[in-house]
Amino acid sequence: MEFKDELIRSLEGEELWTVITFKTPHGPGKTLEKLVEALEDAGWRITFKANWWTADIPYGLVRIDAKKDGKEKIVLGKWILGGKCELIRIENMDLIKGRDEFFRMVDSITSTLIHDPVIRTMREQY
Repeated sequence: MEFKDELIRSLEGEELWTVITFKTPHGPGKTLEKLVEALEDAGWRITFKANWWTADIPYGLVRIDAKKDGKEKIVLGKWILGGKCELIRIENMDLIKGRDEFFRMVDSITSTLIHDPVIRTMREQY
């Protein structure tokens, strides 16, 4: 992941959420795999990971919960399919702002998939 160093530096902040917006040439599975790999290489232990995307428009959302040295972080990766990996923005957010951003993004992706029982269960969980 070309912006691995920027991502790892942003995890040093005190806020719970680290929200990254980026372009990726990879599909949803490979994109999640690359983010997980970047975090694990930096010593973070992954405690939860999930991936949402839409086939109608080539974009998606990755959520990764991680722990390191007693610190917890939630990485929210907002991605769009592009020709190469390219960082658009990184922002650290507090609990409320990050949670609201997460709900907003999941809603934008799952609005057409609301009848899927797995998606419904995951939405109720958060």
